[in-house]
Amino acid sequence: MNRSPIRTTAFSLTALALALSACESMSPREKGTAVGAGVGAVAGAAVGSATGGKAGTGAAIGGVLGAVAGNLWSKRQEDRRIAMEQAAQGTGVDVTRTADNQLKVNIPSDVSFDTGSATIKPQMRAVLDPFAASLKDDPKAQLTIVGHTDSTGSEAVNNPLSVQRAQSVRDYLSSRGVVATRVLTEGRGEREPVSDNTTDAGRAKNRRVEILLREPAA
Repeated sequence: MNRSPIRTTAFSLTALALALSACESMSPREKGTAVGAGVGAVAGAAVGSATGGKAGTGAAIGGVLGAVAGNLWSKRQEDRRIAMEQAAQGTGVDVTRTADNQLKVNIPSDVSFDTGSATIKPQMRAVLDPFAASLKDDPKAQLTIVGHTDSTGSEAVNNPLSVQRAQSVRDYLSSRGVVATRVLTEGRGEREPVSDNTTDAGRAKNRRVEILLREPAA
């Protein structure tokens, strides 16, 4: 027997209320995930039922889109991913959605920095400008910028250089209107290579900056 949209939504809201009551013993991060997924499930169920689809399928889709690991993947995030992909076409910059619902922008040295330098290249500004513009009307978004180096040189040089690269990106975004207090910077030196450090091409990939953008679920 098919449920009406009203009965389906009421059922979903009841389930959400029970889930929220169980949140009292959860950590803030766990609560954020549960709330986001629950809200997404209710919305999905209501939409699925109202449009003649199966309420269960709608709830599953809504939950997946709701939250993962306390982060929302909203329409705004998806629109931002598409816009960044378009802005980065032909540059070597990689734009992806991570498993925990963060937007990840990986900027290799061809676009970001010269060897031994923390000065942003002009090519990188063309990628960062639309990114900064997309953040102005999103007060909840939080950024983590991670700098990396290749294995050339000592850790005493590479570790602070990776931090300086992350800070350079933060400062540039700040000059474009992004509030600096929303940005966390990290430097990981040569400790997380993504390619072979024995070749020029590999070292160029390892000299990079990664920008991670998330929208907290709560």
